[in-house]
Amino acid sequence: MKTYVKLELAEARAMVAAALRKAAELNVPETVCIADEGGYPLALERMDGARITGPQIAWNKAFTAAGHKRSTHLFNVPPNGPALPGNEAFGIQWSFDGKFAVFVGGYPIVVDDQVIGGVGLSGGNGEQDTACGVAALQALQDLLGSKHKVIVQADIKK
Repeated sequence: MKTYVKLELAEARAMVAAALRKAAELNVPETVCIADEGGYPLALERMDGARITGPQIAWNKAFTAAGHKRSTHLFNVPPNGPALPGNEAFGIQWSFDGKFAVFVGGYPIVVDDQVIGGVGLSGGNGEQDTACGVAALQALQDLLGSKHKVIVQADIKK
């Protein structure tokens, strides 16, 4: 039997708060979604002025990152990004009724080497979404302290 860490609402809210603080610092209206290991939202917030499409896009990114255990932008990194034309997963973005996101802004939440969820962001450019996503991951590491190890980076593949 394997024991595992489970993401809870308090941690998800702390991650959202950190991402929104970073978005405010960057002056970009973001939507942030923190999903559980199944890709379902635990917390989702849209800043004032953020696009109305943001919640669905952020959820799609969190869903994809959690379910496929990799940062969403890695699907399209040349030359071997699996979703690029001619590569093994070309067309995967049409999976799950179009819910599979293969562009920047989705990051798996990896704690103690286990994927326990995903964070998705929508509203900024790639660099801004990445900065907000890394801020969310750092907030989780800060919250958990030395008890657990969180991968805090943009390029995550498990």
